[in-house]
Amino acid sequence: MTEYKVLARRYRPQVFSEIVGQNEIVNTLKNAIKHQRLAHAYLFCGSRGTGKTTTARVFAKALNCQNPSQDFEPCNQCQSCREIALGNSLDVLEIDGASHRGIDDIRQINETVAYASSSGKYKIYIIDEVHMLTKEAFNALLKTLEEPPAKVKFFFATTEPHKVLPTILSRCQRFHLKRISPQEIFTKLQKIANDLQLIVEEEALQIIVARAEGGLRDAESIFDQIIAFSDGKITTNNVISILGITSKEILFKIDKAVENQTLSVAFEVAEEIFSQGKDLPFFIENLCEHYRNLLSLKIGKPISNVLNSKNDIESYQNSLAIYTQEQCLTILDLLIEGQNELKTGFSPRIFLEALLLKIIRIKQKISVEALVQKLVELEKKLESKQETIIEVQQEITKTEAKPGISKVEGKQTELKKEVPKPTPSITIDPSPSIKDIPLASKKKQSVETKAPPTFSQDKISRYDTILQFAAVELEGTIQKK
Repeated sequence: MTEYKVLARRYRPQVFSEIVGQNEIVNTLKNAIKHQRLAHAYLFCGSRGTGKTTTARVFAKALNCQNPSQDFEPCNQCQSCREIALGNSLDVLEIDGASHRGIDDIRQINETVAYASSSGKYKIYIIDEVHMLTKEAFNALLKTLEEPPAKVKFFFATTEPHKVLPTILSRCQRFHLKRISPQEIFTKLQKIANDLQLIVEEEALQIIVARAEGGLRDAESIFDQIIAFSDGKITTNNVISILGITSKEILFKIDKAVENQTLSVAFEVAEEIFSQGKDLPFFIENLCEHYRNLLSLKIGKPISNVLNSKNDIESYQNSLAIYTQEQCLTILDLLIEGQNELKTGFSPRIFLEALLLKIIRIKQKISVEALVQKLVELEKKLESKQETIIEVQQEITKTEAKPGISKVEGKQTELKKEVPKPTPSITIDPSPSIKDIPLASKKKQSVETKAPPTFSQDKISRYDTILQFAAVELEGTIQKK
């Protein structure tokens, strides 16, 4: 009975052409071999499952291959290639940096560096997870990296290059392996399914690709697990059951609840999540991805056809009218804050119910932008009314400031008279004549006036005298102002 190999090992790339999603790095390494511009140390960094150690192994095989192809691919037939593939090569030593991280381990490497290779052209050290080495171990390696023997190469692989000492980084050529695109992972899984003669639903592969998050090894490991469960036919329900994820029907159900303001859906969804033992943090991630897709469609950017089926895309189009851009952003903020609050250890069920209620009631919440807009509009209205009030007040002030006006022959004439106050020694009886009353008229500006009418002395009575004195007092008051 032969030993079973998991898919990640069985379909591990053995040549440069099989490496997925790293074309730039592959071309650079091939050109280095072609033009004999080989550095003494290489650092391969990137997220998990992107092919760091695999690229280092294939590069080592290409350097020591006895019969390389014209495009510098390893033949996988010579003794050196077979030994490297089996892990038995004396010239290519693979070391786990996590378990061999001390200064004594690095000293052993320094002692063996001086020895020549047994059969290959180069002696190659592949140190995986190099960031796990201690500071003392890094310092012990510095001198060897600075002045290595001519036929010695160091290949380092790490997921956390920021933990490697800068003095080590400066002595290496650094290659950053990017995450593998969903389309490339989807194509690789389809190829494996065809090779194994499996019946796989397209939507099932889409869920696996989304869960892998750019790591091909993660996708192959999940696919291997599902194959063992499905017995030759892989369906979407199988994938959802095994991975414990939430179907997108629940997400669109929440959209309908938001549209109809059905608060009871929050408790129904929470009950379903907990009764089926779903992963709550991953459910929140699904919600984030859901509203991220809605926001992407809102701003006119299409969503991935690889990660979403045709039915899903149609459902997203139907949900677009339910939300505004601001509401999608607000919900995303709620979910991100919720992920942090979930770590506090509060009751997960109550937390989820409250979070879903906030999402469903999002239409009742007025955004800050809307409040600011309303305040601006109110301020403009108040400013316009204030201007009107000021204009009215100015008109009233001008009207009150004008002196007495008399109309003579259709023209307005200002009559301003200054009459000196009479002396106290004035006797009323007998009635004085009008000529005895001194009247002084001072005019500040030329005014067209008519001569006052003459009165006979017998018609001037006591009341006329009082009126004249009142006129003098009034004129004096006006002059003081």
